[in-house]
Amino acid sequence: MPPTINSGMFARILRVVQRIPRGKVATYGDIAYAAGYPGAARQVAWALHSSRGLPWQRVVGAGGKILLGSEAGVTQRLRLEGEGVHFLGLRVDMKQHRCTFAQLRPKPRPSSSKKAKRRR
Repeated sequence: MPPTINSGMFARILRVVQRIPRGKVATYGDIAYAAGYPGAARQVAWALHSSRGLPWQRVVGAGGKILLGSEAGVTQRLRLEGEGVHFLGLRVDMKQHRCTFAQLRPKPRPSSSKKAKRRR
């Protein structure tokens, strides 16, 4: 059983995944880095596993490799190809389809008026 994920961490990871545009992909490591948790690629996988309604197919392993096995991996590839993503053998053409860090980074949340007043 995986360790408990901090709910704030989980939420940030999911916000980053939501920002991957159609026709682009990001690695698990890219997502972790953009969410502010470099080195937490495994936690990205856990977050995706327990989420619903996200573009999970746009998250791939290092170098563009699909890491899901059997039927799920075939489904991921077919979904990506349906979005116009090209493959070089078994890997996504990352030079063409990798999402940039600026596209991934979550938009800053507006601070509440109470917090803003305290900072002054």
